[in-house]
Amino acid sequence: MPRILCKGAEAALPTTTGAATSFSEATVVRLTNTATASDHLVTVVETQSGDVVGSFTLLRGSTELLEKNPTQCVFAADTADLGAKVGFTA
Repeated sequence: MPRILCKGAEAALPTTTGAATSFSEATVVRLTNTATASDHLVTVVETQSGDVVGSFTLLRGSTELLEKNPTQCVFAADTADLGAKVGFTA
C-alpha cells in the first residue's frame, strides 16, 4: 500500500474554471469532499479557463487521489471539496 508524501497545504478547490488551480503544478492531488449531504462534480481543465480534460463525481465524505499533468488545473462544484499536492513513497 503506497504512503502519501505531503507536498503542499490543503486548500478549498476553486469553484470556477477561471480560478482553477494546478496545486503548484502537482501531478497527484489528494481530494476530499467534506460535505455530509451532497456529492460534488470535480473538473480537470488543460489550463485556467482551458478546455475540459474530464470530470468525475467526488462522493460525499470520500477521498480520492487524482493523477494529472503538471499544467492541468482543477476546480469543483463546492468549496467543501479540498485538495492538496501529494506524492507517493515506497
